[in-house]
Amino acid sequence: MFPSVLIVDDEPSILQSLSGLLYDEGFEVITATNGYEALKIIDSESPDLVLLDIWMPGMDGIETLKEIKKNNAFIQVIIISGHGTIETAVKATKLGAFDLIEKPLSIDKVIVAINNALNFRRLEEENRYLRKKTIEKHSINGDSSPTVALKKQIAIAAPTDAWILITGENGTGKELVARTIHQLSTRADQPFIDVSCAAIPEELIESELFGHEKGVFTEATNKKRGKFELAGNGTIFLDEVGDMSLKTQAKILRVLQEQKFQRVGGSRTLSVNARVIAASNKDLEREIEKGSFREDLYFRLNVIPIKVPSLRNRCEDIPLLIETILDESAKQNHSKRKEITREALDILCAYSWPGNVRELKNLVERMAIMAENDIIDVSDIPAPYNSNLGEGLGLGESQLFIIDHLKDAKKAFEKEFIQKKLLQHDNNVAKTAESIGVKQSYLHKKLKSTH
Repeated sequence: MFPSVLIVDDEPSILQSLSGLLYDEGFEVITATNGYEALKIIDSESPDLVLLDIWMPGMDGIETLKEIKKNNAFIQVIIISGHGTIETAVKATKLGAFDLIEKPLSIDKVIVAINNALNFRRLEEENRYLRKKTIEKHSINGDSSPTVALKKQIAIAAPTDAWILITGENGTGKELVARTIHQLSTRADQPFIDVSCAAIPEELIESELFGHEKGVFTEATNKKRGKFELAGNGTIFLDEVGDMSLKTQAKILRVLQEQKFQRVGGSRTLSVNARVIAASNKDLEREIEKGSFREDLYFRLNVIPIKVPSLRNRCEDIPLLIETILDESAKQNHSKRKEITREALDILCAYSWPGNVRELKNLVERMAIMAENDIIDVSDIPAPYNSNLGEGLGLGESQLFIIDHLKDAKKAFEKEFIQKKLLQHDNNVAKTAESIGVKQSYLHKKLKSTH
């Protein structure tokens, strides 16, 4: 398919000669004699590129360019001018023009400019596609109420430059949330630098964060740029920030307050331009009370708090998460995609998942690899996920023994499970429904059916 070029010029001789030359070069050519006609053609034909004369009666080239970019930002526009000035070129470029060519036109210059503009458009399309795939990869899966609320928080916070503190249990996906925020922000084309505060020894963390100069200590055989410097105008993600020592916290706080730092052993002052996102699996307010986390650093980081729900509080998402993990596993292992039975899915949905999504992912990937058949069944679920279902719920061995069908076992398990949870919440149906991740109406229905 040949690229299509719209030529907009009020001079018939230009339209005729340029159309013929471009047609001979293999382009599809459309013409318009004024800005109004050009906008109508763009709406109906969606050309790949526009050659736009700047001096035309009525709506001139600059006004036409504004209207094109307002509704068709990805169409490349090359300005044609008979009276080119620096002021005109600057104005056109600011409005989104790719290039400016002066009359009399050189066909070689026109062809080069067109090819450059089309190559640039292809690169933009590839970048948009890759960014879309990255966003999909880092998307938060699920439609439960806690997940929908989390997505809403991310959508509101991401476009801003505000600093964010993400909290949640291990394995809930705090880094995933941070990457999603970065990809949806205005800094998405800038670096995302993650720092595992818990994994870096205290004696090295200053060098890791701020860099060092050559020779400042024995191991410093070369100059090193730190994480803050590498982040540039992007995002720096301080993971498990609650595990930093008080000494390191003081250094971080100073840099965040002053927005400046120096490499270890250096004298040059560098600016911090990165957005800061921090995360912790600890209750930092309790850590402040214990004296192990600085209150001033907490308030500096906690501009927008985001709490990631545990998997047991969004168990409605488990089927979708399992389907997504099975898809990814098949792609990564270049194998046939495996299915899972309803019975196996029900057992996994009933589990408490102390390791959250990370634990679920590890288990499903293991079953996808180890299951002998194309369908994952109850027998493929290892212990402790599929053992002693009645233990601790009042289902003795004799009771389990007389149940012949899995369907009946599931009913018995569900009945005992609900009764136990009701006792834990003093027979409060609302609290019980919330704790096990179901609607009150569903729980009332189940209670009614058991009486």
